Amino acid sequence: MFINKTDDGNNNLCGRRVARFRTEMKISQRELADRLQLVGLDMDKNAVQRIEAGKRFVTDIEIVGLSQVLGKSFDELLLG
Repeated sequence: MFINKTDDGNNNLCGRRVARFRTEMKISQRELADRLQLVGLDMDKNAVQRIEAGKRFVTDIEIVGLSQVLGKSFDELLLG
């Protein structure tokens, strides 16, 4: 059986790190969503909130956008 959740039941690996990096930048979830839209991702505050809570899957395209906006590498987002 294929398992597509983390050991703690989250739907993504990067949510907690996204929240930490966003907080370090001192921007809101809405501001992060706005910045993601500027790099071409159609994402709103609710999507950011669900990513950070681990309730939403994150696509590879979204990882690229998050990496650009947060100024972090893929490894930093996915592996810590």
